[in-house]
Amino acid sequence: MRLYDSWWTVGAAALAVCAAWGVAVWVSGHLRVDASLHTAALFVHLATLVLGFGAVLVADYYGLLWLTGRMALNDALDAAGRLHTPIWAGLAGLVGSGVLLHPDTSSTLTRVKLVLVLLLSLNGLQAGLLNRRMTGRRPGEQPPRRFLAWGAGTALVSQACWWGAVIIGFRNSQR
Repeated sequence: MRLYDSWWTVGAAALAVCAAWGVAVWVSGHLRVDASLHTAALFVHLATLVLGFGAVLVADYYGLLWLTGRMALNDALDAAGRLHTPIWAGLAGLVGSGVLLHPDTSSTLTRVKLVLVLLLSLNGLQAGLLNRRMTGRRPGEQPPRRFLAWGAGTALVSQACWWGAVIIGFRNSQR
């Protein structure tokens, strides 16, 4: 059985993501790093932001190409599916390096950012399931409207979470 075979496997992965997120938040509040490690973690944080968010933007661009009739749906889905690895690598790098940046978890903005990251992760899991279900269609066959609405909702949640976390991170860095 693979990750995107059913809602059960995605649900189990979601529980694991929630547990890992909880551990990361707890560790970030208890771990102290020196200035050089903090600087290295900040570099990794920015680099993995480029990797993960950049891949998300490219995936959404493929969706726009399909919407404008400039790319076949199956091609857009295949291309977006290949981007799951850099998206997840970027997100994992952001969380891992973020632990070393000692976020101020007493700040409301930081708490919002942490929730956005969790929502982003859970949204990514169900996006993989959606991609799997949509790629099983015959070439040229239009997906049901519910899949299209699901895809639009997934993209909107993704963009809101990524941009929200980026804006909050930028704002927090100015303090």
